[in-house]
Amino acid sequence: MLNRERGALPLLLLLAAGASLTAQEPAAGRAGRSQGRGEAAAVSGSKEDPAAVGRGAKLYQTNCAGCHGATARGGVGAPDLIRSSLVLDDEKGILIAPVLRNGRPDAGMPKPNLTEAEIGDVIAWLHVQTFAAGHRTTYAFQDVLTGDAKKGEAYFATTCGSCHSATGDLKGIGSRYDAFALQARWLQPRGGRGGGRGGRGAATASARGAVTVTVMLASGQKVSGTLDRIDDFSVSLHDASGDYHSFTREGDSPRVEVHDPLKPHTDLLAKYTDADIHNVTAYLVTLK
Repeated sequence: MLNRERGALPLLLLLAAGASLTAQEPAAGRAGRSQGRGEAAAVSGSKEDPAAVGRGAKLYQTNCAGCHGATARGGVGAPDLIRSSLVLDDEKGILIAPVLRNGRPDAGMPKPNLTEAEIGDVIAWLHVQTFAAGHRTTYAFQDVLTGDAKKGEAYFATTCGSCHSATGDLKGIGSRYDAFALQARWLQPRGGRGGGRGGRGAATASARGAVTVTVMLASGQKVSGTLDRIDDFSVSLHDASGDYHSFTREGDSPRVEVHDPLKPHTDLLAKYTDADIHNVTAYLVTLK
């Protein structure tokens, strides 16, 4: 069962749904809401029906975000969809629709159980995402500082204060990042985008938020390390020495425990309102 070798384990999971709007990635977790003029420009430029795009965003969050992440840029054992050739090469749903209609059970992707109308909405949303990715330099980001800093401080205290501190880990964060980058960073601490000004290195943030896994073999041996990939058929990791391990999975054997320190952030994405996000951002920029 144990296979020790260097190199990545091939992963066969394919498309489940859409990728988030690159230009407005920090707000991608709030399905179906307009996230600013940049997003509106992308919807308009792609020639897709805005109503269909909004419905498709909600359907993605409900059916696909659990595997592919709130921004659709890949999750634990699931690929980055915004770079999927199936999406990029699609015309009028010819390539995407069969996958959404039937799933790929043989590759670990269950049937989403979407109606034909819902499939069309997800496809419309997907087309907007690929358009936005290809045209992200052609429209300007608008000011994200539209919130109430006082309300943001109160929300932060009740929702975030048990893990983070304005005088501790977040001290001075408002000086290290511009408003847009800061909003991206706190919404998506693992995948947030935007240019910081002299902030901590990406490697440090990556290590702090690394997903780890423990594989418990039938013999009683436990193998732990940084998660590489996991799906219904296999799990792979790098241990503390850097050695690569991969295991074949059959149902619940071997037993696997995944530990994601950033899961609270992921869980909150579906709960934030637009006001919450802008208020918290307005507050965080004051932490000089």
